[in-house]
Amino acid sequence: MKVIQPNCRVQFTAADIDFIVANLGRKSGDGDCVTRLLSDPESRDAILDDETLFHALLEHRGCLGVSSHFYFYILVRNVLRRTGIDDRVVADYIAEILAEYSNIERTHCRVPGQPEPLNYFFEMLLALQRADDRNNFELRAHIGNHALFITGVFPDRIRVRAEKRGFPDLRYFEGIGQSSFRIASDHRLAERYELGPVFDTLAERFGTARKALNDLSERLLSWEDDRYAIPILKSSKILG
Repeated sequence: MKVIQPNCRVQFTAADIDFIVANLGRKSGDGDCVTRLLSDPESRDAILDDETLFHALLEHRGCLGVSSHFYFYILVRNVLRRTGIDDRVVADYIAEILAEYSNIERTHCRVPGQPEPLNYFFEMLLALQRADDRNNFELRAHIGNHALFITGVFPDRIRVRAEKRGFPDLRYFEGIGQSSFRIASDHRLAERYELGPVFDTLAERFGTARKALNDLSERLLSWEDDRYAIPILKSSKILG
């Protein structure tokens, strides 16, 4: 399993920089100045908070040439700020989750010694009982990420399955996500990866982050949910 890091902002491409300069250089009248400021982390972060970029992404017609790291960071940062979550590192972490999960192969939970990936939450929770120290941390982080992704991007699918089929509801998955992030935040490896504060915030404000992603998903994102619905949400086995 890959330990996701809040590193979208250091993975921007030349096309991302060109997009920023094209939109903010026109606004400021000095594209070269914008380019120079992007080399300084503090100036870069202030530039990325400019809502001109957010609206430029929303209003763009045709195929965007920007990277998924840039795209998701700008969108996530904007919706989180509106909910009062102003920590850029948290926004970067959630954006990286979305960037990773845009490729279904990266969503698979693979545990050493298991020939097949773990597709259901009940499998992941059972695997915790046999996991060593490192795998325990990785599983906790993955469960938290997984829960945030499905409740943030596919809340309606969860509601329908809960109402019509008696499957676990949003509160159940929120509980799993919160507890997993809370436990992961106390693990020694959280300090090593500098993820303790991020996990603390997500444990405390999971519902707020989830609702911000709900808004983002409804208005802006297009996910092929049939790719995810069966393996991630077929979770009645958790209870049985």
